[in-house]
Amino acid sequence: MQLVIRAFLLLAFVLFLLPEPGTASIVFRPNKKGEYVPPGEEPVSGNAAELYQTGQAAEKSGDLKRAIKAYRALVKRHPKDALAAAAVYRAAELLEQTRQYTPAADSYLHLVEKYPSSSHFDDAIEGQFRIGEIYLNGKKLKVLGIPVASALDRAVTIFANVVRTAPYGKYTARAQFDIGLAREKQGANDAAIQAYQAVVDKFPEEPIAVDAQYQIGYIWFSAAQLGTNDAAAAGNAKTAFQDFLFHYPKSEKAAQARKNLDILEHKQTNNSFKVAKFYDKQKYYRAAVIYYNEVIRQQPGSEESNQAKKRIDQLRAKLGDAALQPALPVSQNAKKKPEANGARTAGTERARPGAPNNEAPLPASEGDNSLPPPASLAPDTTTAPGPMAPLPGTSTNSDPSSAPGASSSPEESALPAP
Repeated sequence: MQLVIRAFLLLAFVLFLLPEPGTASIVFRPNKKGEYVPPGEEPVSGNAAELYQTGQAAEKSGDLKRAIKAYRALVKRHPKDALAAAAVYRAAELLEQTRQYTPAADSYLHLVEKYPSSSHFDDAIEGQFRIGEIYLNGKKLKVLGIPVASALDRAVTIFANVVRTAPYGKYTARAQFDIGLAREKQGANDAAIQAYQAVVDKFPEEPIAVDAQYQIGYIWFSAAQLGTNDAAAAGNAKTAFQDFLFHYPKSEKAAQARKNLDILEHKQTNNSFKVAKFYDKQKYYRAAVIYYNEVIRQQPGSEESNQAKKRIDQLRAKLGDAALQPALPVSQNAKKKPEANGARTAGTERARPGAPNNEAPLPASEGDNSLPPPASLAPDTTTAPGPMAPLPGTSTNSDPSSAPGASSSPEESALPAP
């Protein structure tokens, strides 16, 4: 009797350990022992209709794993059957429902590529876009818990498939924009700008084109703010924001675009002011005045502009206008050679940055501790006379008539009225 009780208890214990004992199967194969197959792993067979019915029944019973298996078996064995497209779509939906996002996206793409006439075509495009945004927002791509690929790279692949397979679809412009957003998050700014520009060029009437144009400006703006060595960053940012305001003046981002332009203008003005102070400190007064005038032109009414005007007035009062005018071009010097001997002492010699410039004591320039400008700020033209110390990348020629700025016209460097 005790033996019977023990056997019963052992059987009960085994049944307790087995999941869903009512659906478990024992598979017998020729010349092999019976093999236990967990629920959902039983082999599926039959023609297309039978496999589809197997999938439907598994869905109703909540066995989604078996349903997916049945639908996939149908597509693999009967790809040309009328039920194949519906099976692909149902498998994709169930994969997405169970958070198997990569296989789900692949299944949606399979439907779009192999069954483009399916009534589920648009739904499959939407499904891909939906999964792409999941990865864009940070979903990790893992196998056995170990990251094996970048979620953002996967997002770009999915969005690119949407753009490729549905070039005029409902989600195409947004997918193209999201490619740019993913690349921007990765720090691949060149690729991001190309993606955003594609939105502006191909979908100018789409609302997302507004955001794309703004993002182009913002990427360049960020580069300029970080002090990039790319001297074109600030200029590109200004151009992009100006284009934005021209095309979308009523956008809710218009105010921020104007603010960003003001910041860029002030940065450019501040750089010009630093260069002017550098030349002023080195007693290259002609070059200093050119940059002080640039400050006044760039942002009239600013604090830097007021300081520039004040300093120009101080220099003019002590040196006179002639000493601060740009050097004459070589061609003009040649024409005026007969007059040069008589005018050298009164004109050219007075403007040299050596001792003659200091005959009358000058007020000290404010901010004498200003540092030399970086190489990217070195002027393309210089009107400083005499043996000017060369900036990085400039010529060491000390002849003022052959200096890079010798061809600058007086109108470009006109001093403000005293």
